[in-house]
Amino acid sequence: MKQFHGIFFTLLICMLSAFNQVNGQFFVDTQLRNRLELRDGYQKLATKGQQPALLVSQRTRMTFGFDSDLLKIRFTPQDVRIWGDQAKMSATGPGDNPSLDILEAYAELKLGKNIWVSTGRQQLVYDHKRLLGDRNWNQNSISYDAVVFKLKPKGWNINAGASWNTLVDALRENPYPKSRIKSLNFLWVNREINNHFKLSLMHISSGVTKTDTTNALNFRHTTGFYGIYKNKGLTAWGSGYYQYGKNQNGNNLSALLFDADISYSKGKLTAGAGIGYLSGNSSIPDNDNTDNLFDPLYGNRHAFFGNMDYFSNFPAHTKQGGLADYYLYLDYKISKSIGVKNICHYFTLSKTNPNTPTDKALGIENDLLLRYRFSTWGNLEGGYSFMLPTETLKAVQNVPDNKFSQFFYLQLTLSTEIFRQTASPL
Repeated sequence: MKQFHGIFFTLLICMLSAFNQVNGQFFVDTQLRNRLELRDGYQKLATKGQQPALLVSQRTRMTFGFDSDLLKIRFTPQDVRIWGDQAKMSATGPGDNPSLDILEAYAELKLGKNIWVSTGRQQLVYDHKRLLGDRNWNQNSISYDAVVFKLKPKGWNINAGASWNTLVDALRENPYPKSRIKSLNFLWVNREINNHFKLSLMHISSGVTKTDTTNALNFRHTTGFYGIYKNKGLTAWGSGYYQYGKNQNGNNLSALLFDADISYSKGKLTAGAGIGYLSGNSSIPDNDNTDNLFDPLYGNRHAFFGNMDYFSNFPAHTKQGGLADYYLYLDYKISKSIGVKNICHYFTLSKTNPNTPTDKALGIENDLLLRYRFSTWGNLEGGYSFMLPTETLKAVQNVPDNKFSQFFYLQLTLSTEIFRQTASPL
């Protein structure tokens, strides 16, 4: 905690110093997000005899920022907790499970007319967040320790970033947890082709260790595109990515992700349909086999694979089979502040293998969402979801004695600007 206080005051002094010397804006924003959840089959099918879980989680953030023509600074500490998560009670007062962390702590400098560099802990959000996203459904979200160069020549938007992660201040060796990416490097090129169409190209090289105690890295390379077209009431977007190189165990990789979505809006109603496909393995890869299971890296899961979050760890949740998601949705704006949306997903395995049943079908999930924006700084959102599983999903999750699986949440988000001041030129 002393280290956190030191970082906090150091960055605050830097921002105030920059504020006094450069013509810019200093501001403080806050966010409070509470979410009530009733889990009765969330993430895994409900089993007969089990009781639902009822909990409230809370995210509290405060962003200290400074913006000028030459410099941008962000510092965002956050506290994420479950109501009642105190570890113990003592004679000196209630204990607590530490939950204070830093979401953002970075500076962005202007190096030339169209060149910037940002360094530090920052969120990397690109295109539709398939491969690099903020994972905002999670109360803690996700950020990256990285350096990112940003170029904006006429008509183009180019970002190149790199990271190198370690857990301790080591004197030798470079081990890192095998479940996390040790070296993340990317290139993103975006161009607005015309007033209706934007196209992005993305390449990511992500290096992971084979075990928690080894140093050598196996690099997974992901290359592909994202495009979006908007004209009047029509919106269509699609993406395709190919993975190659080596998986964590050193197997050759050849995997594919593609998705597409099309919708049309008329008046208050929007109707749409889409597909998402992640390739999988028809046999379990060993040293001699090619791995065909696509890894969506640090991309968002909740926004693409259903609100019940059945599919986030694809080697485990699909038994190496990959996933196909076919969906339909309707979105109706009841008023300027109230909207309702319903999404129906049909999930299947991309491939069957010795670890899965021969039937690919996994089930149908329905997600109903209600949104109420009661102010520019506040909104209330509720959702109800249920899953109708097949025998294949029961076998994959090893839940033969299941009952009706459902999930309900109610979320309040308050985002306010509590301070903003513009410095006068010296």
